[in-house]
Amino acid sequence: MTDYAKDVLVSADWVEDNLEEFQSDDPAHRLVEVDVDTEAYDEGHAPGAIGFNWETQLQDQTTRDILTKADFEELLGSHGITEDSTVVLYGDNSNWFAAYTYWQFKYYGHDDVKLMDGGRDYWLEHDYPLTADVPEFDAVDYTASGPRESIRAYREDVENAIERGVPLVDVRSPEEFKGEILAPPGLQETAQRGGHIPGAQNISWAAVTNDDGTFKTADEIRELYADKGIDGDSTTVAYCRIGERSSVAWFALHELLGYEDAINYDGSWTEWGNLVGAPIEKGEADD
Repeated sequence: MTDYAKDVLVSADWVEDNLEEFQSDDPAHRLVEVDVDTEAYDEGHAPGAIGFNWETQLQDQTTRDILTKADFEELLGSHGITEDSTVVLYGDNSNWFAAYTYWQFKYYGHDDVKLMDGGRDYWLEHDYPLTADVPEFDAVDYTASGPRESIRAYREDVENAIERGVPLVDVRSPEEFKGEILAPPGLQETAQRGGHIPGAQNISWAAVTNDDGTFKTADEIRELYADKGIDGDSTTVAYCRIGERSSVAWFALHELLGYEDAINYDGSWTEWGNLVGAPIEKGEADD
């Protein structure tokens, strides 16, 4: 994995080799499984893994926003995570929600955080150990830094990106991008309008991963984006429907390739597709 710009991925083998550390009350190492809910976690998870519910624990249900700094500090401290802990995240859907959580950790200044390559599905498919036991760690005080606004895009940033011709990466399915559907099949529709932000390129989140959910090589990812004119020389805005799939693209761009001006628009289509007067396009993107 030395081809990546940053040391931010660990293998499932590495996690298995360090399960003793993850199960210790010593806060030096913490393992966290992040899913859209905790049903999968309850059925079985890596020994020592804490379970985070993305829907109820990692966003503010009232404001439809990420956690406040105070709530972020409370969540981590209550699970025995300190600002000095090495935190390894993994989750379902090839790390959709783990990548979102990684981005939120970085937003609040936690530097020593990594993703387990392949996520929960890889762990299950390769018969790594599972347990239904829920770990209990002594609560600690957690003090967040940040927020680091340089990795987050807001509505105004997207409007400026359209005006300036800044690259926008829509990581949703082609059907969502073209406005044929508003959400992946079986998931809640969160917008009134279908389509995409003007000028956006449709590069699926899954294009940066292999069939087993692990990330492709740095050269493969770099070529994928370069083919669409994205080379890290300017700001790049990633978005999806609710901000989780775009976090995978942001992780690939910002962390694996080292494109420091890559930013995640976590408001994504849920915000943009509901804004009165916000411009949209339908159909295929122009090359």
